[in-house]
Amino acid sequence: MSGVTGRGGRGGGGARVRGATAPLARLPEVRLPELRPYDGGGLEPEGDGDGLAFTEADLTDEDGRRASFLDCRFDRCVLDGTRLGRARFTDCVFEGVRGVGTDLAEASLRDVEVRDARFGGLQVHGASLERVLIRGGKIDYLNARKAVLKDVTFEGCVLAEADFAGARLERVVFRDCVLRRVDFSGVQMKDVDLRAVVELDIAGGIERLSGAVISPTQLLDLAPALAAAIGVRVEAAQVG
Repeated sequence: MSGVTGRGGRGGGGARVRGATAPLARLPEVRLPELRPYDGGGLEPEGDGDGLAFTEADLTDEDGRRASFLDCRFDRCVLDGTRLGRARFTDCVFEGVRGVGTDLAEASLRDVEVRDARFGGLQVHGASLERVLIRGGKIDYLNARKAVLKDVTFEGCVLAEADFAGARLERVVFRDCVLRRVDFSGVQMKDVDLRAVVELDIAGGIERLSGAVISPTQLLDLAPALAAAIGVRVEAAQVG
């Protein structure tokens, strides 16, 4: 299926419509201690970045693969080409960061808040996200293939051409978001709430909405594509 668009509506086998309630995603509980300023010495593979405040740091092309970050804050940092594959982020906040080609493949994010970020080509394929809040901002070309998202909330953000192919989504909420050309091919969903999506444009995988909750308005918009996905032809009856 390509170019399937549904309008948002606040309202959950197959995609459920309003009437069945999806469990809310658990939000992160981040309480940062007093932090030490980052000294600008650069990231290190397998390094420890505990209790640091990264403020307006330019981490372009830095290598922090398999590093561990606990109780850290990243404010207005540049993450262009930053390599953070298999890194671990626990109890961290990202505020106003931006990056092109940021690599978080197979990383682990737990109890993390991301606010007003702007990313292009963000790589989180194979990553694990648990109790993560992504609020505001815009992500173009998100690669979340085969990622595991559990208790993740997207709120007031724009996702353009996000690829969730083969991912597992459990208790994931999209609230006041724009999803343009999103790919759900091969996705496994459980208690995924799409009812409050402002713009829902599904480029692939509409038949994988089993386990999602949608609004009645979205159901009407998606009905022709859903029928085509299961092989149902819709034609007017012949009279006479």
